[in-house]
Amino acid sequence: MTEGLRTEEFQVNMGPHHPSTHGVCRFILTMDGEVIVRAEPVIGYLHRSLEKICENRTYAQCIPVMDRFEYCTSMCCNEVFALAVEKLAGIEVPEYAEYLRVIMMELNRIASHMIWYGTTALDLGAITPFLYSFREREDILDMFEMTCGQRLTYNYIRIGGVSKDIPPEFIPKCKEFLATIDHKIDDYERMLTENPIFMVRNKGVGTLSPEMAIAYGVSGPSLRASGIKYDLRRDDPYSIYNRFKFDIPVCHNGDCYDRYIIRIKEMRESAKIVRQALEQLPNAEVNTGKMVKANFKPAKGEVYSRIENSRGEMGVYIQSTGDTKKPLRVKMRGGSYNQLQVMPELVKGVKIADVVAIMASLDIIMPEVDR
Repeated sequence: MTEGLRTEEFQVNMGPHHPSTHGVCRFILTMDGEVIVRAEPVIGYLHRSLEKICENRTYAQCIPVMDRFEYCTSMCCNEVFALAVEKLAGIEVPEYAEYLRVIMMELNRIASHMIWYGTTALDLGAITPFLYSFREREDILDMFEMTCGQRLTYNYIRIGGVSKDIPPEFIPKCKEFLATIDHKIDDYERMLTENPIFMVRNKGVGTLSPEMAIAYGVSGPSLRASGIKYDLRRDDPYSIYNRFKFDIPVCHNGDCYDRYIIRIKEMRESAKIVRQALEQLPNAEVNTGKMVKANFKPAKGEVYSRIENSRGEMGVYIQSTGDTKKPLRVKMRGGSYNQLQVMPELVKGVKIADVVAIMASLDIIMPEVDR
């Protein structure tokens, strides 16, 4: 008798410089032929010690550091740190500044989802969607640049308010953008939503059950794609989000395709929030808030603030001694970390090409992991 065919498992390194891992994440894949048996994510290639850097800066100096925490939505990073310090020190933000914060954060959310849309299509071999989404993203960055002079790391939302008022040309530019954005998103959908190749690559791939999502602490669009209707803007309101009417998109399959649908819908909802904020923008005397001084020392205590970022719950924990102008402890939470941890469960039994689609659909950004 001839001996039966025997196979052996072998390991394949994916990353840290492979484009589909977005540069600085490595996967050690254990393969049985073309099928993945196990996957181990290896992080640390981008570690910058942002938490320790903040512990050696004054509270005001931490804001530019937070810009680098998750640079696709730096406005939100500024907000979550400012919220924590304001809560700790009992600082009240002027109403006008709150509206400006919401406008900037929601525009930044749209810009972030546009990055995701374009790079996800690029990861799967489609070039045109990338060019389309970055065209509209440039309009948002133009508005940020005219407001604070920056296009990526803004240092705009400060402790106590915002750094400056919006220029006169901002509102007309923003209304012009809002007038066309829904039609542009329609174009995005025409390219991918019913594209047969895109559907085959994403439908039924990387299915994340609601139970697994909760067990791993997954949040944001990836959680809502699994059927959990949870959004901090509604369920634990901060700033002035309770003044706006917007929907929380939810899907129920939990696969890569549903995660795509959720983000498409969220761009429309963010545009809806910005429209309402512009309509409600106070006409009273402009007050963008009083910035804290260099020797600012909040009261002794500890605080945790959290917001709904484009990748899920973003949080900052601060511990203050009350007698120094630097925080004693700073701890950051980013949604990408939890989503990376669930990757080994999602890629079991799939092929390497599916790993690319799954990681892209989760919208993991490594600075939020290697903080």
